[in-house]
Amino acid sequence: MPQNRVSVTSLQEFGQDSASLLADAVDRAISEPMAHHHASLEFLLSRASTDNLVEPPPKGDQLRDILSAALRAPDHGRMRPWRYTVIKGKHREAFAQVVLEAMDRQEPDAPAAKKAKRRGRFSSMPMIIALGMHIEPDGKIPVIEQEMSVAAGAMNVLNALHAEGFGGVWVTGAFSEDRALLETLGLKEPHRLAGFLFVGTPEKPVEGRKRADVDDYMAIWKGEPVTFGADAG
Repeated sequence: MPQNRVSVTSLQEFGQDSASLLADAVDRAISEPMAHHHASLEFLLSRASTDNLVEPPPKGDQLRDILSAALRAPDHGRMRPWRYTVIKGKHREAFAQVVLEAMDRQEPDAPAAKKAKRRGRFSSMPMIIALGMHIEPDGKIPVIEQEMSVAAGAMNVLNALHAEGFGGVWVTGAFSEDRALLETLGLKEPHRLAGFLFVGTPEKPVEGRKRADVDDYMAIWKGEPVTFGADAG
């Protein structure tokens, strides 16, 4: 079978200029993938949460592709615990009322201003994605591993949103445990809720946040217990 191979018998036969071009091509073949990988890592490191979101949110196949990223999360036992309910358009106001009613049940003493703010956030976000979880408490896989798969899936979605030019933030609250709210989202027992993603287009570029020093959160094990800088003091 033919081989994809270039052979050069000598620099004299090939020509000095051509040899130089070949050397440049080899350098590019080596460096460009490395540059691409570095750029990809820098892109991931540039992601930051934001709730300063405006229209439009993702839609159609783009939304499906973004949510498909969740299905690439680690999933011990192939439990497939992800359940996403998307709230958008005219239905946001109705869902904001559902959230307010749940808040009244879970936090009856919450100040009126807090309730108004919560309702305003849910009704104004371009899109809301409820992070449902199908957890099997008596299954072969520990519950915490199923929950971690849901969390990993949510992070994949946030990264996919970032890659497509959108923004998002993951929010939680006591209302997330309200059974009536969960059932409104189609999350009957044993389904649970890990919170919501607010999704849309960043109103302005998200300013880079100072990164934590990774050396505080990692250690090299050399046979003895390690100490983490983040735990010092």
